[in-house]
Amino acid sequence: MLMELKTKLNFEENRQEITITREFDLPVELLYKAYVVPDIVEQWMGTKVLRLENKRHGSYQFETTDPKGNKHRFNGTIHSVEPNKKITRTFEMENTPFPVQLEFLEFEKHNDTSSKLTMHIIYRSVADRDEMLKLPFAQGINMAHNRLQEIANKLK
Repeated sequence: MLMELKTKLNFEENRQEITITREFDLPVELLYKAYVVPDIVEQWMGTKVLRLENKRHGSYQFETTDPKGNKHRFNGTIHSVEPNKKITRTFEMENTPFPVQLEFLEFEKHNDTSSKLTMHIIYRSVADRDEMLKLPFAQGINMAHNRLQEIANKLK
């Protein structure tokens, strides 16, 4: 039996976007912190943070190493930050055919112990979005969000 993913992906045919939502048993401040504090980002994303400037016109660069030892980098520009509410940024996987995408992250407080993340991702074209969806994208982001919840639980 396939377990239902807690992180939900919503997309429509012939649209160049995806909306990702996830409810967390975390205060919104802790959920937001998991996206902006390099040590926490490294833990739940399983990546090395080379740079993370959480400010208007800031940038970030992360590096992962695959099981074969190959290094993969991804980066972006942070366009705006509203603490505990929003991050608007670009995302690019270096040395891949995927073009830059635009991401709107919204952090929403439900109550003192739970919150919601909504990521609205816009791709250059429907074809680019569809190529991304061919990857194990849904499972990957769900696993990452599960780790985020686990690691942030220890910080409560």
